[in-house]
Amino acid sequence: MARFGQLLTAMITPLKENGKIDFDGAAVLAKWLVEQGNDGLVVAGTTGEGSTLTHKEQGELVAAVVAAVDVPVVGGAGSNDTRAAIDLTERVTEAGAAGVLHVAGYYNRPSQVGLDIHFRTCAKATDLPIMLYDIPVRTGREITTETIATLAHEVPNIVAVKDAAGHPDETARLISLVPDDFEVYSGDDSLTLPLLAIGAVGVVSVASHWVSQEMSDMLAAFQRGDNQTAAAINQKLLSSYAFEASDAAPNPVPAKCILRLLGLPSGPCRLPMGPEPQGLEYKARQLLMSLGKPC
Repeated sequence: MARFGQLLTAMITPLKENGKIDFDGAAVLAKWLVEQGNDGLVVAGTTGEGSTLTHKEQGELVAAVVAAVDVPVVGGAGSNDTRAAIDLTERVTEAGAAGVLHVAGYYNRPSQVGLDIHFRTCAKATDLPIMLYDIPVRTGREITTETIATLAHEVPNIVAVKDAAGHPDETARLISLVPDDFEVYSGDDSLTLPLLAIGAVGVVSVASHWVSQEMSDMLAAFQRGDNQTAAAINQKLLSSYAFEASDAAPNPVPAKCILRLLGLPSGPCRLPMGPEPQGLEYKARQLLMSLGKPC
């Protein structure tokens, strides 16, 4: 079993209409996601709108979710300011998280040397295991295979990567270079099955907000060698992968829309993410109906 489990939802952060965090709602949603088959949760990451939360809010949010569930909770602590990332790391650690998620410094476009020093510095601020997060489409800077492999060998508590770089061939090369106990998680739902085929251990998913059971079944089918069933489930989920993000409705706008239709805590997104575009709720209803889920 992977360190944090195979299926982790990158959980949205429920907000009230006044923009404040709905901590009770976060606990309810976290419990529901675990009931649906999640082995762990990632809190205050990209989907959790971590970049618009205050440091105090992030610590309190992680603590609320940790108190609500009995599965590993990985707390987002990423920042493009190393000092801020250290503070967040300390807060997430104190909140009781099982691990820490660190994204590449966004907007700054640091060099690989800068990223290497950043991650090493953050790792010194905690004894918890750290999952790196490579998502160049959002950060503007990839974490290269060489940088990840070096950190994996030289920093004991850098133990995993959430891979949303979109290059399975490079992921395969990474897996060949890192220690055997270093774990690769898919950070892109549409590439989960291909990445499993080359050695990934699981997925940090967005679509699992509404298709946790299906994702869990796909992972289980692959694990037992039933590739035909895994492929069939993946095909059924293609429409969910396509729905979860677009230019008009970036993640987590679609996930929050679907959760509202399912009667679960969600709320609006914080600016500048913006409101739901016209027609999104209709598309969400159609998707849920096609999946046989009441809404």
